[in-house]
Amino acid sequence: MSAIEHIAHELRPPQPAVAPERAARNDLRAQIARIERELAHLAAATYPRLSQLAPPSVCRGPRVLGLGELERVRDGLAERLTIQRAAAAEQAARQADARALLERMYLDPPAHRRVRLVNADLGLPGCTAYEVVPRAGVVGMLAGWWQVKVSSGCPLAWGP
Repeated sequence: MSAIEHIAHELRPPQPAVAPERAARNDLRAQIARIERELAHLAAATYPRLSQLAPPSVCRGPRVLGLGELERVRDGLAERLTIQRAAAAEQAARQADARALLERMYLDPPAHRRVRLVNADLGLPGCTAYEVVPRAGVVGMLAGWWQVKVSSGCPLAWGP
């Protein structure tokens, strides 16, 4: 190191050393933020919305959490994330089964008489319903003429 570099190094203000507790606190906050982002993404990615499990909280006003409290918050969020992931996977499996059933309904209506699915079963927004019904009322039912009827959507709101 040259004399000029040595003098420049001496003149730089010393970098404050990060205390181990502060580093641990920052690490826990980063973990909590990551888990909260994953929970938010999971909530936005599912339809119909999964029930949100609200964390039990006691409002005591603003304060700085200690390491133990931060760890409890992180662990609680991680548990919620695990539960929500399982619920989202279960919901996705039910919706895939419903989509497969709808496809089978279109391929063979007589085998699925009176089966009804709605968009929420399929993971879609809206009020559309799919139901296997006889084509010409009682005559169609006796003749075995079945079809998938797609509803026109949400019912009109009637005033009092």
